[in-house]
Amino acid sequence: MHPIEHLRYIARSRGAEPAGLAREAATALATLRADPANLVVASRRIVGRHPEAGQMWWLCSQLLVASDPSRLAWELADRLDDDPVADVLAGALPLDATVVTVGNPTVIGDALVRRPDVRVWCVDSEYGASDLLRRLDRHEVVGEPIATEQLARAASAADVVLVQAAAACAGRALAPVGSQVVAAVASSSGTPVWLVTGTGTRLPKQYVDEIAARVLDDDWAGPIDDLPLGLIDQVVNEDGLVPMSSTALRPDCPLTPELLRPGVI
Repeated sequence: MHPIEHLRYIARSRGAEPAGLAREAATALATLRADPANLVVASRRIVGRHPEAGQMWWLCSQLLVASDPSRLAWELADRLDDDPVADVLAGALPLDATVVTVGNPTVIGDALVRRPDVRVWCVDSEYGASDLLRRLDRHEVVGEPIATEQLARAASAADVVLVQAAAACAGRALAPVGSQVVAAVASSSGTPVWLVTGTGTRLPKQYVDEIAARVLDDDWAGPIDDLPLGLIDQVVNEDGLVPMSSTALRPDCPLTPELLRPGVI
C-alpha cells in the first residue's frame, strides 16, 4: 500500500486500539519520508482524526523534532510493538491476586496473560470487556464479567484495580470511560488503584489538556474519563511500580508547539 493511502486508511479508522494505530502511523510515515513541512501537515491530520490516542501525539511529537524522522519512526514502532510496561506490571502483581480491569486495556491484557495465577474481574467500557475475556480464556487465565450492580462488592473484594491511561501528565490523567467510577468505588473501599501508563501515554501537560479539550469538552458521552489523580495510589511505568507523584507521570516526549496548531482535517 502506498504511504499516502496508508495514512488515509489510518485517518479513517475508528475504534482501533491506540497503540496499534500509532504503530501503523509510524510505519506509514517511515515509508513516506516526507519533508519537514509535509510531516507537520501529516502529523496534524493524524492527531486531528484521533485526538484521544495519546500514543499518536507521542509519536508525532518526536518525529517533528528528529534529525532523521524515518529512522526514528521504525524505532518507535518497535517500542510500541513490545511495550516493556506489560512486563513490569506482570512482575508487580501479587501472587494469586484478584484484579479488576476496565474495558479492553491492551497493555494490562499483555501482562495478565502472563500470569495464569491471577483472577480477573472485567468491567465493561465501550463494549470492550468481552474481547479481553476471550483473550484471557485463550491463555487459560480466569476472567469474569462484572455487572454494574456487582461493582462495589467486586472493587472491595479485589486486591487491586488496574486502570490503563489513555494519556497522563503530572496534573491530569485520562482513561477509558468508566474508569473514574471504578477508581472511586475502589478508593472508598480501600482497594489500591494502579494507573498503568503504557509506552506513549505520558505526555506534556499541554497535550493532555488539548486531548481533553477536543474529546471531553464538546461531548460529555465521549470515550474517556478525566480521572482525578487523588484516586490513584500507584503508577506502573517503565521504571516499575512507583507511588503516585509528578515524577511518576513525567512526559516521555518533547512538547512540539506545531502539533497544537489546528490543521486541515
